[in-house]
Amino acid sequence: MDLRDYVAALRKRWYIVAALAIIGAGAAFAQAHASPPQYRAQSTVFVSIARGATTQELVQGSTFTQDIVQSYAKLATMPVVLDQVIYDLDLDTTPKALAEEITAENPLDTVIIEIDAVATTSTGASDLANAVADELTTTITNLSPSSNKKSAVEVTVVARADPPQEAFAPRTRLAALVGFAGGFGLGVAIAVVRALLDTRVRTAAEIEQLADVGLLGAIPRRRGRRSRGAVTAIDPHNVAAEAYRRLQTNLQFLDASSPVRSIVVTSSIGGEGKSTTSINLALAIAEQGQRVLLVDADMRRPAVADYCGIEGAAGLTTVLIGKAELDDVVQVWGDANLHVLTMGEIPPNPAQLIGSPRMADLLEEALASYDVVILDSPPLLPVADGAILSRLTDGALVVANCRTIHRPQVLEAIDSLETVDARCLGIVANQVRDTAAHTYYGQPEKGWFARLLAGLVRPREPRQQGYPAAGS
Repeated sequence: MDLRDYVAALRKRWYIVAALAIIGAGAAFAQAHASPPQYRAQSTVFVSIARGATTQELVQGSTFTQDIVQSYAKLATMPVVLDQVIYDLDLDTTPKALAEEITAENPLDTVIIEIDAVATTSTGASDLANAVADELTTTITNLSPSSNKKSAVEVTVVARADPPQEAFAPRTRLAALVGFAGGFGLGVAIAVVRALLDTRVRTAAEIEQLADVGLLGAIPRRRGRRSRGAVTAIDPHNVAAEAYRRLQTNLQFLDASSPVRSIVVTSSIGGEGKSTTSINLALAIAEQGQRVLLVDADMRRPAVADYCGIEGAAGLTTVLIGKAELDDVVQVWGDANLHVLTMGEIPPNPAQLIGSPRMADLLEEALASYDVVILDSPPLLPVADGAILSRLTDGALVVANCRTIHRPQVLEAIDSLETVDARCLGIVANQVRDTAAHTYYGQPEKGWFARLLAGLVRPREPRQQGYPAAGS
């Protein structure tokens, strides 16, 4: 992924980033607001030698004091001091727990001990700091070496703690800002990780970059029942109809030296729109004055008869088993140049019929009578029918639904064609969110709410005769 891919991932999943940032800020603010206030007070103790008659003794005493004052500072958080502080202040705690609220530090090159105490009340903090300072002076005096019953070290409280005016914690604004930053960072991480792990194909550009075969068409997204059926005939000025015509044009110029006359329309998995693409591609070619035969070769789940609204009891399987001739079962549908061969009855042995010599002979017979033959075949990954048919024709068109298909599935489907030495003519991206055609042929298709309002203010246009509505 490059920088643009990361930006696209964040733009696509901005709601995750925003939600986690808001949740983080809210949680941190609530926790900080619910926390008890914390007050800090400080008292200061000065440590010095008790005697020194000469300059040398003073220097030696100063050096001794600086060396030992750090050890004295550590006494402030030990039980020898805190036990008495707990007794004096009548605290309900232990020396170990109280030590976490006490900090004693010795500034560099000084003989001063600064004692910080934290409590939930202002007076409690100052009382605790002063009590520790007082007890520390007593403890140091008792532990220091003495001469003539007099301690060699003097400890003096030089600054007593005053009750602080304001609490230093919690800082709700800072906590909310940190929570926001944490949630924002987590949201960015989740968005990027999901983009890295998401293998779904979502745009025609991704499909074009994915495989070595060309992208021959991009069919814009349509919703509901309108997403299926003969949109090229029912609504010839629709952006989807124009997309199918561009697909027909691209196929026409795919190989000028050897025109494509027999095409298998398939997909990686079911539900990607291969049957709809077959029907509309056949209509687009028939518009150009060529005789077209649309064959429903999906012997697993035939759909052409239902989508076209024609009789499907007799068809391809009827011809393959010798019960009828091709001319007996083909049906003229819509344009006089377009004939349809439905699948017929579902056979118990689809793969054997597809790979039989009779199927190859039927295709040769069809090509002798028609300019173009289009076969709607099963998906490539579940069964091998589509790959077998592709070897008998000029090649296969692979339909990829940008709402459901994943990159490995597209690659595996193309590999399945290459494995049997079949030609992949190209990929048709179906259900593309927005295409350039929208900017020329009209606005992007409206959502369900906008369509509902439009239906309330104006009646539906009458159906064009000769073509059924979109299939189920």
